[in-house]
This record gives sequence, structure tokens and C-alpha cells, in this order.
Amino acid sequence: MDIRKVKKLIELLEESGIAEIEIKEGEESVRISRMSTGAVVAQPAMFAPPPMPAPVAAAVAAAPAASAVVPASASADHIVQAPMVGTYYSAPAPGAKPFVQIGDEVKVGQVLCIIEAMKMMNQIESDRAGKITSVLVQNGDPVEFGQPLFSIQ
Repeated sequence: MDIRKVKKLIELLEESGIAEIEIKEGEESVRISRMSTGAVVAQPAMFAPPPMPAPVAAAVAAAPAASAVVPASASADHIVQAPMVGTYYSAPAPGAKPFVQIGDEVKVGQVLCIIEAMKMMNQIESDRAGKITSVLVQNGDPVEFGQPLFSIQ
């Protein structure tokens, strides 16, 4: 990628309120993000997700265990995992009744939650019929790809 393009992207980032931008051109990609001090850093994007700062990584790692409403009771339970990175919402709107709760019977294709990713609301559907035995995240929590969301017996 041309260094002039990278410099122009940095200037655009500094002028706007955007915290991070990632651009891909064919095989090449670059991610530019603002650090907490206001400085801008450009780094080549890798195929693996970037490492998280220690406090965020610790919070994300502790979140599923700390926010588990009921621990998974048996290893035979089916775990519904997040198919994408985003923000987990248990209800269709703030203040609305959650899609599912512990003890609810679900059918294949029934909406379990919403994950907001890039301002798109993605409905996550059950891929198995059964009873919800645990909800492993709380409303508004950030979720990672493959993170356990529900346990269905």
C-alpha cells in the first residue's frame, strides 16, 4: 500500500472523531487506530485479531464466567456460540421482554438474541430444539466470535 495513502488516512482519522479504521485492498490491508493519548498508530492488519489491552482482555475473559446466570449443568448440553463479534442484546428493544430466559423451551429457528455488528442488528436463531439451561452473557455485553451465549438441554 502506498505510504501517501496511509498518511492521508491518518490525517482523515485525526480530523474526524473516528477511533479506528481498517482498509483492505486485495491482499494488502492496514489498520489505523487512535491510542488513548490521542496519538494515531498505523499497523499492518493481520489475519488473526489484534491483541487486546490487558484490562480489556481480562474483562472479556472474566465476563462469561462472572456473568453466567446458571452454570452449564452437563457436558451433554448444546452450546450456542456467537457467530460474530458485536454487542449482545437479549431483547428486541430496550425495556422489552427478553427473547428467551432460563427454563424456556425453544424450537429450531427461534430467535434467541440479537448481536449488533457494524450498526446491523443480527438475529441469532436456535439451531437446536430444547430447554434453555443457562444464559452465559448479559444484555449489552460485547461478545467475540465463538463465545458461548446459551446452553440448551
